[in-house]
Amino acid sequence: MNRQQGFSLIELLIVVAIILIISGIAVPNLLKARISANESSAVGSIRALTSAAIQYFVQCPANGFPAALANLGPGDGSCAAVSAIDSILASGIKSGYSITYTPGAANAAGLISTYTILALPITVNVTGQRAFCSSQDGVIHYNQTGTACDATVLGDPSLQ
Repeated sequence: MNRQQGFSLIELLIVVAIILIISGIAVPNLLKARISANESSAVGSIRALTSAAIQYFVQCPANGFPAALANLGPGDGSCAAVSAIDSILASGIKSGYSITYTPGAANAAGLISTYTILALPITVNVTGQRAFCSSQDGVIHYNQTGTACDATVLGDPSLQ
């Protein structure tokens, strides 16, 4: 009797079906892990920017807080660019989040005493689900919708 070796078409289809079922379970979990990693990076970026703004405040007391994100970025260490953050964070885009630094209004002496940092997902539910924000008090707040964030006392809840 002549016996052929190999797999039948039915056996191959069963293996392909099993692989598709496993990938159908794994891919959503992989996307959730990516969103979680992006959100953690956004919170870390806000913490780094808060530390950099405080460093700027100490280094340039006549200015108060920086007037722009570029003042915190790479440079010569002067008040124009204190080199407190890297060029990626200074660009305002990192790990699927758009990061915006907004200084408060300067007083009569030109001193900026407030600021707001806002991190929004570039594409909600793809690069991140929550928006994050902070102000000069250093408390990080979040918004579940990912579209806005309010760092005031009565605004969005703070991270624990």
